[in-house]
Amino acid sequence: MAKPKPDFPSAEAIRALIDAEGRLAVRVTPGARLEALEIAGGRLLAKVRVKPQDGKANAAVLALLAGALGVATSRLSLLRGATSREKLVKLDL
Repeated sequence: MAKPKPDFPSAEAIRALIDAEGRLAVRVTPGARLEALEIAGGRLLAKVRVKPQDGKANAAVLALLAGALGVATSRLSLLRGATSREKLVKLDL
């Protein structure tokens, strides 16, 4: 059985959440059943299937976010929250 495609809000809606310095606050749910990005209450929620071991969930969040924004993963970096569900991601403009 094929893995279902992730569910994304529009890139414009995600970009609207990015502050003037290129930072985006993300709340992450690792070990989710489905991968998805959603906007709720003015913040971005990311769900990834990967368990939070050895930074694999962080890498999955960055890859998911890069895919939704249509940018390379190398343009995203994790500023804060390597071991927390609350993350701060920087988008190099």
